[in-house]
Amino acid sequence: MIPQPLRRRSSPLLIGAICTIAAGLRPGEVEAQRARSVVDSAGVSIVTSDPFAADRRCAVGEAPFFSVGDALGNERYEFYRLRGMARLSDGSVAVIDRRDQRVRIFNQNGEFVRSMGGRGEGPGEFRNPWFMWALPGDTLWVGDYRPQRFNVFSRDGEFVRLVTLNPPYPNPSRGGGVLSNGTSINLREDRERERDFRTPGRLRVEVHGPDGTRLAPLLTLDGRRMGSVESAPNFYFAPLFDAGSDVDAGGTTVAVTTGRDPEVRILDEQFRLRRIIRWSEEERDVTRADVRTWREEYRREQRERDLGDFAATLGPEIEALASDERPVADLFPTAASVMVARDGRIWVRRYPRPRQTTGWLAFEPDGRFLCHMEEVSDLEDIHEFGVDYVLGSSRDAIDIESVVMYELITPDPPR
Repeated sequence: MIPQPLRRRSSPLLIGAICTIAAGLRPGEVEAQRARSVVDSAGVSIVTSDPFAADRRCAVGEAPFFSVGDALGNERYEFYRLRGMARLSDGSVAVIDRRDQRVRIFNQNGEFVRSMGGRGEGPGEFRNPWFMWALPGDTLWVGDYRPQRFNVFSRDGEFVRLVTLNPPYPNPSRGGGVLSNGTSINLREDRERERDFRTPGRLRVEVHGPDGTRLAPLLTLDGRRMGSVESAPNFYFAPLFDAGSDVDAGGTTVAVTTGRDPEVRILDEQFRLRRIIRWSEEERDVTRADVRTWREEYRREQRERDLGDFAATLGPEIEALASDERPVADLFPTAASVMVARDGRIWVRRYPRPRQTTGWLAFEPDGRFLCHMEEVSDLEDIHEFGVDYVLGSSRDAIDIESVVMYELITPDPPR
Protein backbone atom coordinates (compact mmCIF):
# COMPACT_ATOMS: atom_id res chain seq x y z
CA MET A 1 0.00 0.00 0.00
CA ILE A 2 1.46 3.35 -0.99
CA PRO A 3 1.21 5.98 1.77
CA GLN A 4 -0.44 9.33 1.15
CA PRO A 5 2.16 11.65 2.62
CA LEU A 6 0.84 15.02 1.43
CA ARG A 7 -2.62 14.78 2.93
CA ARG A 8 -1.44 15.97 6.30
CA ARG A 9 0.74 18.72 7.59
CA SER A 10 3.99 17.80 9.27
CA SER A 11 3.82 17.75 13.05
CA PRO A 12 4.98 20.97 14.72
CA LEU A 13 7.04 18.94 17.17
CA LEU A 14 10.68 19.33 16.21
CA ILE A 15 13.20 16.81 17.38
CA GLY A 16 16.36 18.26 15.90
CA ALA A 17 17.85 21.34 14.32
CA ILE A 18 20.91 22.07 12.25
CA CYS A 19 21.95 25.59 11.31
CA THR A 20 24.85 26.01 8.93
CA ILE A 21 26.54 29.39 8.53
CA ALA A 22 28.76 29.89 5.51
CA ALA A 23 31.98 31.66 6.38
CA GLY A 24 33.74 34.32 4.34
CA LEU A 25 30.60 35.72 2.70
CA ARG A 26 29.06 39.18 2.50
CA PRO A 27 26.49 39.81 5.29
CA GLY A 28 23.47 39.32 3.02
CA GLU A 29 24.86 36.07 1.67
CA VAL A 30 25.55 34.76 5.16
CA GLU A 31 21.89 35.14 6.03
CA ALA A 32 20.76 33.59 2.75
CA GLN A 33 23.00 30.57 3.14
CA ARG A 34 22.05 29.96 6.74
CA ALA A 35 19.82 27.12 5.63
CA ARG A 36 17.63 26.31 8.60
CA SER A 37 17.13 22.58 8.62
CA VAL A 38 14.88 20.81 11.09
CA VAL A 39 13.46 17.31 11.30
CA ASP A 40 9.88 16.86 12.48
CA SER A 41 8.47 13.99 14.49
CA ALA A 42 7.68 12.04 11.31
CA GLY A 43 11.32 12.20 10.21
CA VAL A 44 10.70 14.76 7.46
CA SER A 45 13.54 17.23 6.83
CA ILE A 46 12.32 20.83 6.49
CA VAL A 47 14.93 23.14 4.94
CA THR A 48 14.24 26.88 4.87
CA SER A 49 16.35 29.57 3.19
CA ASP A 50 16.18 33.22 2.12
CA PRO A 51 17.32 33.25 -1.51
CA PHE A 52 16.46 36.90 -2.10
CA ALA A 53 19.03 38.03 0.45
CA ALA A 54 21.91 36.64 -1.60
CA ASP A 55 23.32 37.25 -5.04
CA ARG A 56 24.20 33.66 -5.88
CA ARG A 57 23.81 33.32 -9.63
CA CYS A 58 23.72 30.52 -12.16
CA ALA A 59 24.24 31.38 -15.82
CA VAL A 60 24.56 29.73 -19.19
CA GLY A 61 27.35 30.04 -21.73
CA GLU A 62 27.25 32.79 -24.34
CA ALA A 63 26.53 30.34 -27.16
CA PRO A 64 25.24 26.76 -27.31
CA PHE A 65 27.87 24.04 -27.51
CA PHE A 66 25.30 21.76 -29.20
CA SER A 67 22.79 22.85 -31.83
CA VAL A 68 20.65 20.93 -34.34
CA GLY A 69 18.11 22.53 -36.66
CA ASP A 70 18.09 23.11 -40.41
CA ALA A 71 15.89 25.05 -42.80
CA LEU A 72 17.70 23.89 -45.93
CA GLY A 73 15.54 20.90 -46.78
CA ASN A 74 17.38 18.06 -45.01
CA GLU A 75 14.52 16.30 -43.25
CA ARG A 76 16.81 14.61 -40.76
CA TYR A 77 17.62 18.01 -39.29
CA GLU A 78 14.24 19.74 -39.65
CA PHE A 79 11.81 20.13 -36.75
CA TYR A 80 8.19 21.16 -36.85
CA ARG A 81 7.10 20.95 -33.20
CA LEU A 82 9.58 19.69 -30.64
CA ARG A 83 7.86 17.70 -27.92
CA GLY A 84 10.65 16.03 -25.95
CA MET A 85 14.40 15.62 -25.70
CA ALA A 86 16.95 13.99 -23.41
CA ARG A 87 20.72 13.80 -23.19
CA LEU A 88 22.19 10.29 -23.20
CA SER A 89 25.24 9.03 -21.31
CA ASP A 90 27.64 9.40 -24.27
CA GLY A 91 26.66 13.04 -24.86
CA SER A 92 24.28 12.33 -27.73
CA VAL A 93 20.77 13.76 -27.68
CA ALA A 94 17.44 12.04 -28.35
CA VAL A 95 14.68 14.20 -29.83
CA ILE A 96 10.99 13.59 -30.49
CA ASP A 97 9.22 15.84 -32.98
CA ARG A 98 5.54 15.88 -33.87
CA ARG A 99 6.16 16.26 -37.62
CA ASP A 100 7.70 12.89 -38.41
CA GLN A 101 6.52 10.95 -35.32
CA ARG A 102 10.00 9.51 -34.80
CA VAL A 103 12.70 9.60 -32.15
CA ARG A 104 15.89 10.92 -33.71
CA ILE A 105 19.33 10.48 -32.16
CA PHE A 106 22.13 12.99 -32.81
CA ASN A 107 25.69 12.46 -31.61
CA GLN A 108 27.52 15.02 -29.49
CA ASN A 109 28.65 16.81 -32.68
CA GLY A 110 25.04 17.26 -33.80
CA GLU A 111 25.23 14.61 -36.53
CA PHE A 112 22.23 12.38 -37.21
CA VAL A 113 22.81 8.78 -36.03
CA ARG A 114 19.51 6.89 -36.30
CA SER A 115 15.77 7.11 -35.79
CA MET A 116 13.15 4.87 -34.25
CA GLY A 117 9.38 4.69 -34.28
CA GLY A 118 7.13 6.28 -36.87
CA ARG A 119 3.53 7.22 -37.48
CA GLY A 120 1.03 4.46 -36.77
CA GLU A 121 -1.08 2.60 -34.24
CA GLY A 122 1.10 -0.39 -33.52
CA PRO A 123 3.82 -1.08 -30.95
CA GLY A 124 6.78 1.24 -31.44
CA GLU A 125 4.67 3.69 -33.45
CA PHE A 126 3.14 7.02 -32.48
CA ARG A 127 -0.22 8.67 -32.83
CA ASN A 128 0.89 11.87 -31.14
CA PRO A 129 4.26 11.73 -29.33
CA TRP A 130 4.32 13.67 -26.09
CA PHE A 131 7.45 14.03 -23.88
CA MET A 132 10.35 11.68 -23.32
CA TRP A 133 12.44 10.38 -20.41
CA ALA A 134 15.88 8.74 -20.43
CA LEU A 135 16.30 6.05 -17.76
CA PRO A 136 19.48 4.27 -16.62
CA GLY A 137 21.18 2.47 -19.49
CA ASP A 138 19.76 5.12 -21.86
CA THR A 139 16.44 3.33 -22.11
CA LEU A 140 13.97 5.80 -23.61
CA TRP A 141 10.36 6.08 -22.49
CA VAL A 142 8.37 8.11 -25.02
CA GLY A 143 4.86 9.26 -24.15
CA ASP A 144 2.12 8.89 -26.76
CA TYR A 145 -1.65 9.49 -26.71
CA ARG A 146 -4.71 9.03 -27.29
CA PRO A 147 -4.97 7.20 -25.03
CA GLN A 148 -1.84 7.81 -22.97
CA ARG A 149 0.83 5.12 -23.33
CA PHE A 150 4.61 4.74 -23.47
CA ASN A 151 6.79 3.26 -26.19
CA VAL A 152 10.03 1.97 -24.66
CA PHE A 153 13.22 1.76 -26.76
CA SER A 154 16.75 0.54 -26.03
CA ARG A 155 19.80 2.76 -26.45
CA ASP A 156 20.46 0.99 -29.76
CA GLY A 157 17.06 1.96 -31.13
CA GLU A 158 15.32 -1.39 -30.66
CA PHE A 159 11.67 -1.36 -29.61
CA VAL A 160 11.39 -3.00 -26.16
CA ARG A 161 7.72 -2.91 -25.21
CA LEU A 162 4.50 -0.92 -25.17
CA VAL A 163 3.21 0.28 -21.78
CA THR A 164 -0.45 1.31 -21.71
CA LEU A 165 -1.91 2.91 -18.60
CA ASN A 166 -4.65 0.85 -16.99
CA PRO A 167 -7.22 2.26 -16.45
CA PRO A 168 -6.59 4.36 -19.57
CA TYR A 169 -5.88 8.07 -19.76
CA PRO A 170 -7.70 9.49 -22.81
CA ASN A 171 -5.44 12.58 -22.78
CA PRO A 172 -1.81 13.16 -21.82
CA SER A 173 -0.84 13.18 -18.19
CA ARG A 174 -0.89 16.72 -16.78
CA GLY A 175 2.55 16.28 -15.22
CA GLY A 176 4.78 13.80 -13.45
CA GLY A 177 7.28 11.61 -15.25
CA VAL A 178 9.03 8.24 -15.22
CA LEU A 179 11.34 7.19 -12.38
CA SER A 180 14.53 5.17 -12.83
CA ASN A 181 12.74 1.93 -11.91
CA GLY A 182 10.11 2.36 -14.65
CA THR A 183 7.37 3.52 -12.31
CA SER A 184 5.46 6.43 -13.81
CA ILE A 185 3.77 9.33 -12.03
CA ASN A 186 0.70 10.61 -13.88
CA LEU A 187 -1.80 13.40 -13.24
CA ARG A 188 -5.46 13.14 -14.10
CA GLU A 189 -7.72 16.19 -13.94
CA ASP A 190 -11.08 15.68 -12.26
CA ARG A 191 -13.61 17.25 -14.63
CA GLU A 192 -16.45 17.06 -12.13
CA ARG A 193 -16.15 20.44 -10.46
CA GLU A 194 -17.95 23.71 -9.95
CA ARG A 195 -17.11 26.43 -12.47
CA ASP A 196 -17.69 29.40 -10.21
CA PHE A 197 -14.16 30.91 -10.01
CA ARG A 198 -14.13 29.89 -6.32
CA THR A 199 -13.93 26.10 -6.21
CA PRO A 200 -10.54 24.72 -7.23
CA GLY A 201 -10.42 21.77 -9.56
CA ARG A 202 -8.77 18.52 -8.52
CA LEU A 203 -5.59 16.98 -9.88
CA ARG A 204 -5.32 13.32 -8.95
CA VAL A 205 -1.73 12.10 -8.85
CA GLU A 206 -1.48 8.36 -9.54
CA VAL A 207 1.33 5.80 -9.56
CA HIS A 208 1.57 3.23 -12.35
CA GLY A 209 3.93 0.28 -12.36
CA PRO A 210 6.41 -0.56 -15.16
CA ASP A 211 3.64 -2.56 -16.90
CA GLY A 212 1.20 0.40 -16.77
CA THR A 213 -1.05 -1.00 -14.03
CA ARG A 214 -2.21 1.62 -11.55
CA LEU A 215 -0.75 0.77 -8.17
CA ALA A 216 -2.61 3.32 -6.06
CA PRO A 217 -3.67 6.95 -5.88
CA LEU A 218 -0.82 9.01 -4.44
CA LEU A 219 -2.37 12.36 -3.57
CA THR A 220 -4.90 14.97 -4.64
CA LEU A 221 -3.90 18.56 -5.41
CA ASP A 222 -5.87 21.73 -5.96
CA GLY A 223 -6.17 22.73 -9.59
CA ARG A 224 -7.21 26.06 -10.99
CA ARG A 225 -10.51 27.75 -10.11
CA MET A 226 -12.28 27.86 -13.45
CA GLY A 227 -15.30 29.91 -14.43
CA SER A 228 -16.88 31.98 -17.22
CA VAL A 229 -18.12 35.53 -17.66
CA GLU A 230 -21.30 36.90 -19.15
CA SER A 231 -19.64 38.14 -22.34
CA ALA A 232 -18.27 34.65 -23.14
CA PRO A 233 -20.48 32.14 -21.29
CA ASN A 234 -19.08 29.02 -22.98
CA PHE A 235 -15.42 29.92 -22.45
CA TYR A 236 -13.86 28.74 -19.18
CA PHE A 237 -10.69 30.13 -17.68
CA ALA A 238 -9.06 30.82 -14.31
CA PRO A 239 -8.86 34.11 -12.39
CA LEU A 240 -5.98 36.34 -13.41
CA PHE A 241 -2.78 35.32 -11.56
CA ASP A 242 -4.44 32.17 -10.18
CA ALA A 243 -2.01 29.59 -8.77
CA GLY A 244 -1.77 26.05 -10.15
CA SER A 245 -0.14 22.86 -8.88
CA ASP A 246 2.72 21.14 -10.66
CA VAL A 247 4.43 17.75 -10.29
CA ASP A 248 7.67 16.52 -11.85
CA ALA A 249 9.41 13.17 -11.44
CA GLY A 250 12.76 11.76 -12.44
CA GLY A 251 15.49 9.51 -11.10
CA THR A 252 14.34 8.64 -7.58
CA THR A 253 12.57 11.92 -6.86
CA VAL A 254 9.03 13.27 -7.09
CA ALA A 255 8.69 17.06 -6.61
CA VAL A 256 5.37 18.76 -5.87
CA THR A 257 4.43 22.43 -5.66
CA THR A 258 0.98 24.00 -5.35
CA GLY A 259 2.09 27.51 -6.31
CA ARG A 260 0.17 28.80 -3.30
CA ASP A 261 2.94 28.37 -0.73
CA PRO A 262 6.68 29.00 -1.18
CA GLU A 263 7.65 25.38 -0.87
CA VAL A 264 8.35 22.19 -2.78
CA ARG A 265 7.64 18.79 -1.27
CA ILE A 266 10.03 15.99 -2.14
CA LEU A 267 9.01 12.31 -2.17
CA ASP A 268 11.39 9.40 -2.69
CA GLU A 269 10.87 6.40 -4.99
CA GLN A 270 8.93 4.68 -2.21
CA PHE A 271 6.63 7.75 -2.21
CA ARG A 272 7.56 8.76 1.31
CA LEU A 273 7.69 12.48 2.05
CA ARG A 274 11.35 12.95 2.88
CA ARG A 275 11.94 16.69 2.54
CA ILE A 276 10.15 20.04 2.37
CA ILE A 277 12.07 22.87 0.74
CA ARG A 278 10.80 26.27 1.86
CA TRP A 279 11.97 29.77 1.07
CA SER A 280 11.12 33.32 2.05
CA GLU A 281 9.15 35.19 -0.59
CA GLU A 282 9.15 38.72 -1.89
CA GLU A 283 6.01 40.86 -1.67
CA ARG A 284 3.17 38.90 -3.29
CA ASP A 285 0.18 41.26 -3.10
CA VAL A 286 -1.46 41.88 -6.47
CA THR A 287 -2.08 45.62 -7.00
CA ARG A 288 -4.34 47.53 -9.36
CA ALA A 289 -1.22 48.64 -11.21
CA ASP A 290 -0.28 44.97 -11.77
CA VAL A 291 -3.70 44.25 -13.25
CA ARG A 292 -3.67 47.35 -15.44
CA THR A 293 -0.18 46.57 -16.71
CA TRP A 294 -1.08 42.96 -17.52
CA ARG A 295 -4.18 44.02 -19.45
CA GLU A 296 -2.25 46.63 -21.43
CA GLU A 297 0.45 44.12 -22.34
CA TYR A 298 -2.09 41.45 -23.23
CA ARG A 299 -4.03 43.75 -25.56
CA ARG A 300 -0.83 44.99 -27.19
CA GLU A 301 0.24 41.39 -27.88
CA GLN A 302 -3.14 40.59 -29.42
CA ARG A 303 -2.88 43.60 -31.74
CA GLU A 304 0.56 42.47 -32.87
CA ARG A 305 -0.54 38.90 -33.59
CA ASP A 306 -1.91 38.16 -37.06
CA LEU A 307 -4.76 35.75 -36.33
CA GLY A 308 -6.96 36.68 -39.31
CA ASP A 309 -10.40 35.04 -39.34
CA PHE A 310 -9.46 33.05 -36.26
CA ALA A 311 -9.39 36.25 -34.20
CA ALA A 312 -12.86 37.21 -35.41
CA THR A 313 -14.20 33.80 -34.36
CA LEU A 314 -12.64 33.98 -30.92
CA GLY A 315 -13.11 37.72 -30.37
CA PRO A 316 -15.31 37.45 -27.24
CA GLU A 317 -13.06 34.79 -25.72
CA ILE A 318 -9.88 36.78 -26.39
CA GLU A 319 -11.37 39.91 -24.85
CA ALA A 320 -12.85 38.02 -21.88
CA LEU A 321 -9.36 37.27 -20.58
CA ALA A 322 -8.71 41.00 -20.14
CA SER A 323 -12.25 41.89 -19.12
CA ASP A 324 -13.16 43.62 -15.86
CA GLU A 325 -15.48 40.65 -15.31
CA ARG A 326 -12.53 38.32 -14.86
CA PRO A 327 -11.70 37.82 -11.16
CA VAL A 328 -8.19 38.58 -9.95
CA ALA A 329 -6.22 36.61 -7.36
CA ASP A 330 -5.13 38.44 -4.22
CA LEU A 331 -1.59 37.03 -4.28
CA PHE A 332 0.87 36.16 -7.00
CA PRO A 333 1.71 32.43 -7.18
CA THR A 334 5.02 31.38 -5.69
CA ALA A 335 5.95 29.17 -8.64
CA ALA A 336 4.96 28.54 -12.24
CA SER A 337 6.46 25.04 -12.41
CA VAL A 338 9.01 22.68 -10.86
CA MET A 339 11.62 20.45 -12.51
CA VAL A 340 13.75 17.59 -11.16
CA ALA A 341 17.20 17.84 -12.75
CA ARG A 342 19.19 14.83 -13.91
CA ASP A 343 21.55 15.40 -10.96
CA GLY A 344 18.72 15.55 -8.40
CA ARG A 345 18.66 19.32 -8.00
CA ILE A 346 15.29 21.03 -7.84
CA TRP A 347 14.58 23.93 -10.20
CA VAL A 348 11.60 26.18 -9.49
CA ARG A 349 10.44 28.51 -12.25
CA ARG A 350 9.32 31.83 -10.84
CA TYR A 351 5.85 33.03 -11.74
CA PRO A 352 6.12 35.80 -14.37
CA ARG A 353 4.82 39.11 -13.08
CA PRO A 354 3.81 42.04 -15.30
CA ARG A 355 6.81 43.80 -16.87
CA GLN A 356 9.25 41.83 -14.77
CA THR A 357 11.73 39.30 -16.06
CA THR A 358 11.12 35.90 -14.63
CA GLY A 359 13.67 33.23 -13.84
CA TRP A 360 14.51 30.18 -11.77
CA LEU A 361 15.46 29.25 -8.21
CA ALA A 362 17.73 26.21 -7.88
CA PHE A 363 18.10 24.06 -4.77
CA GLU A 364 20.58 21.32 -3.98
CA PRO A 365 19.19 17.79 -3.48
CA ASP A 366 19.48 18.32 0.29
CA GLY A 367 17.28 21.43 0.04
CA ARG A 368 19.87 24.18 0.37
CA PHE A 369 19.48 27.16 -1.94
CA LEU A 370 22.01 27.08 -4.80
CA CYS A 371 21.32 30.04 -7.09
CA HIS A 372 19.08 32.35 -9.06
CA MET A 373 19.04 32.03 -12.84
CA GLU A 374 17.47 34.50 -15.23
CA GLU A 375 15.42 33.33 -18.17
CA VAL A 376 17.59 32.57 -21.20
CA SER A 377 16.31 34.69 -24.08
CA ASP A 378 17.46 32.19 -26.72
CA LEU A 379 15.71 29.27 -25.02
CA GLU A 380 12.04 29.05 -25.87
CA ASP A 381 11.57 26.02 -23.64
CA ILE A 382 13.83 24.16 -21.21
CA HIS A 383 13.42 20.39 -21.33
CA GLU A 384 16.25 19.25 -19.07
CA PHE A 385 18.74 20.51 -16.49
CA GLY A 386 21.95 18.56 -15.93
CA VAL A 387 24.82 19.09 -13.55
CA ASP A 388 26.62 21.29 -16.11
CA TYR A 389 24.20 21.81 -19.01
CA VAL A 390 20.76 23.08 -19.97
CA LEU A 391 18.94 21.36 -22.84
CA GLY A 392 16.05 22.98 -24.64
CA SER A 393 14.59 24.42 -27.82
CA SER A 394 14.98 27.73 -29.58
CA ARG A 395 13.21 29.45 -32.46
CA ASP A 396 14.76 31.92 -34.87
CA ALA A 397 13.33 34.98 -36.62
CA ILE A 398 11.78 32.90 -39.41
CA ASP A 399 10.24 30.42 -36.96
CA ILE A 400 12.75 27.60 -37.45
CA GLU A 401 13.06 25.38 -34.38
CA SER A 402 16.37 24.04 -33.09
CA VAL A 403 17.56 21.77 -30.31
CA VAL A 404 20.24 23.57 -28.30
CA MET A 405 22.38 22.79 -25.27
CA TYR A 406 24.24 25.39 -23.23
CA GLU A 407 26.90 25.05 -20.57
CA LEU A 408 25.40 25.61 -17.11
CA ILE A 409 27.67 27.67 -14.87
CA THR A 410 26.94 27.32 -11.16
CA PRO A 411 28.52 28.80 -8.04
CA ASP A 412 30.23 26.54 -5.53
CA PRO A 413 27.69 24.54 -3.53
CA PRO A 414 26.64 26.28 -0.28
CA ARG A 415 28.54 25.10 2.77
